[in-house]
Amino acid sequence: MASSSTSGTPAMPPQNADLATTWAYLEEGVDHIMTKLQTGVSYSKYMSLYTVSYNYCTSSKMHGAGEVGSGLSHRTGANLMGSDLYNNLIRYFVTHLKALRTQSDVLQDEALLRYYAGEWDRYTTGANYINRLFTYLNRHWVKRERDEGRKAVYPVYTLALVQWKSNFFLHVQSKHQKLAGAILRLIERQRNGETIDQGLVKKVVDSFVSLGLDESDINKVSYEVYKEHFEVPFLEATEKYYRQESDAFLQENSVADYLKKAEERLREEEDRVERYLNTNTRKGLIAKCEAVLIREHAQLMWDNFQSLLDYDKDEDLQRMYALLARIPEGLEPLRKRFEEHVKKAGTSAVEKLVGQDGAAADALDSKAYVDALLEVHQKNSETVTRSFRGEAGFVASLDKACREFVNRNAATGSSTTKSPDCWRSMQMLCCGRTTRCRGRDLEGALNKVMVLFKYIDDKDVFQTFYTTKLSKRLIHGVSASDEAEASMISKLKEALAFEYTNKLQRMFTDMSLSKDLTDQFKERMQQNHDDMDINFSIMVLGTNFWPLSPPTNDFIIPADILPTYDRFSKYYQQKHSGRKLTWLWNYSKNELRTNYLNQKYILMTSSWQMAVLLQYNNNDTLSLDELVTATAISKELLRQVLAVLVKAKVLINEETDQYDLNPSFKSKKIRINLNTPIKAEQKAESTDVLKIVDEDRKYVIQATIVRIMKARKTMKNQPLIQEVISQISQRFAPKIPDIKKAIDHLLEKEYIERVEGTRDTATQKWLEFYRLHGYADRTSLSIPACSAPALRCHWLLSHHDDTHLRLGLIAPGLIWIGQTQV
Repeated sequence: MASSSTSGTPAMPPQNADLATTWAYLEEGVDHIMTKLQTGVSYSKYMSLYTVSYNYCTSSKMHGAGEVGSGLSHRTGANLMGSDLYNNLIRYFVTHLKALRTQSDVLQDEALLRYYAGEWDRYTTGANYINRLFTYLNRHWVKRERDEGRKAVYPVYTLALVQWKSNFFLHVQSKHQKLAGAILRLIERQRNGETIDQGLVKKVVDSFVSLGLDESDINKVSYEVYKEHFEVPFLEATEKYYRQESDAFLQENSVADYLKKAEERLREEEDRVERYLNTNTRKGLIAKCEAVLIREHAQLMWDNFQSLLDYDKDEDLQRMYALLARIPEGLEPLRKRFEEHVKKAGTSAVEKLVGQDGAAADALDSKAYVDALLEVHQKNSETVTRSFRGEAGFVASLDKACREFVNRNAATGSSTTKSPDCWRSMQMLCCGRTTRCRGRDLEGALNKVMVLFKYIDDKDVFQTFYTTKLSKRLIHGVSASDEAEASMISKLKEALAFEYTNKLQRMFTDMSLSKDLTDQFKERMQQNHDDMDINFSIMVLGTNFWPLSPPTNDFIIPADILPTYDRFSKYYQQKHSGRKLTWLWNYSKNELRTNYLNQKYILMTSSWQMAVLLQYNNNDTLSLDELVTATAISKELLRQVLAVLVKAKVLINEETDQYDLNPSFKSKKIRINLNTPIKAEQKAESTDVLKIVDEDRKYVIQATIVRIMKARKTMKNQPLIQEVISQISQRFAPKIPDIKKAIDHLLEKEYIERVEGTRDTATQKWLEFYRLHGYADRTSLSIPACSAPALRCHWLLSHHDDTHLRLGLIAPGLIWIGQTQV
């Protein structure tokens, strides 16, 4: 044994000192580090301890083999040197921890936690220094032992943690989870609103993580101790606490208040994880809180959702959405309720305009109708964006509900064409001259129309009505602007496809070409020195693009416009040989000037009215039969024409079927519009449009079927029907019976045929014959492509001053349809 120094501190043993001498010196230093580190350790002292440890481990001489009492005593040589020190370290840690354990037995709750945290800090800090003292032992002896399969041997720092767990931690925990219980009670106090030492909780919780040991890889973090001794009881306590609190809170407060409380509690638990729990606890903790705070009370939230919608409680709706979005299927009941809410709102808005039984549907103001639908959509769309964060499921519910009440409400009834019929007036408000919208306002109005357009089941009906009204706006020059019309067509193109809007774009092209044709004709007449009694303009419109139909009744061209008619017919035939021009009297406009009155008036008339009034240049009174003979207009139509003139007091009807020119006619206006729509024509227009749509749909369905068969070659009936519906539904909702009729028609015409031996499987046939009829590779057709192309012409004639006539022709309107001769 080496002698001690004068200060009472053992002197540094020589290099060949025995185990007892060596350990006595090392033990004094280890104990100082573990218990009195705060007083400091000199550098020379620390290096002396390191050197003694190194010298002993590298000594080849065996010392005190009989004194080794561990299971490693059978090792020899240098191996034995390491085991001696390792076993002595174990005995020291056990003795040291027993003393700590005794002191902890009398402590409770926060006092216990503070003692535990303080000793843990002192112990782990000391263990770190000691681990470095025995670096050589770790690097060589411990490594070799573990490499040889002895996994119960650990580096010195890990050994210290293992001993802490076995000799101190488990002892404290074994007494009714004394340590974890103290933490849980502290956390409960914080949940109750008290302020706690969160740093203290974090130190203790972190120690649970540090004590985890993965035997297969000691460098890998293990959460076994943390989960078993803290996380499991913590989650159980959390579930119990929040279940009691939520039940008690709901008994005394509203659901809206509970939403705030639940939101606050979830936020607190998220913060708790960040402050002093391990991040791996987040998933389990939040899931437990969601189950107790949300899932267990989800039905109550669903039941109160309608009330929040009715009273526009946006903040509460946002909270409810955010909470229920956390649990599986939490939002689906809300989506269904929201869909029903929107349907009810849309239906109620229309009922306010027309009544529940739809009694006022015929007198419905179309602008008010559209505004009502838009208001419902806009309000609920804002709710989806603001309260439900634009979630796709709620957007789908909104779209589904809007599609339902837009197409089926008190105004439309069971009709699928009522809505488009109402909205054509809205189109006039958007694009007609009467609109007050300009610039951004007009663009906004068009955007609103398109919002509803996407919900229409039968977009083809809407489009056909729109095309019809557009044609009349262009012919009569009542569009707000070309930019507005072009913008609307562009929006339709985006919603549908190019082939559906191509006709609309061609209408504008025809208007430009018509202006050029008028100028060319006038120039030719001037070159020929042909006296033009009447000035006029011409519109040449392609029949494939303009939804205009010639009149069904006969008509005798008045002598006043015959010269102009003949000149233009001759010019046009020379320019376009093989085309036949047919007049569209029902779309023309004319102007007549009165010469038989002191005050000269300008009468704006239709062709029928012009033909009737020109007869009074040579007659004072005419009977109905005489007018029929002079104009060739049918009696039924002529009676309606005369009724307008009589109502305006231009003619007098004092005897049955006898009409006199009114010599005392007076009006406050100089320009008098007599060209008002006839009811029969309005009804015929709607009927004709619907007939066109029905006919178009037949060809669209047939074309779609054969296009599908061309790609698939062979298909069963049911998949074929579903594919047809899928492809066409963007434009209109095809009915299954119509699809089946189309299939039967194509089978009958041998465009497709049944697969032999089957009753429900078809295959393509005669594709070339089908292609000849213009269906192949076309998305939609209204008439076979081989039908003769046609051309429509509209002229407006102006100013011819015949002062000797009672009614001078100023602007007779002529509309021609020309078809290529076949």
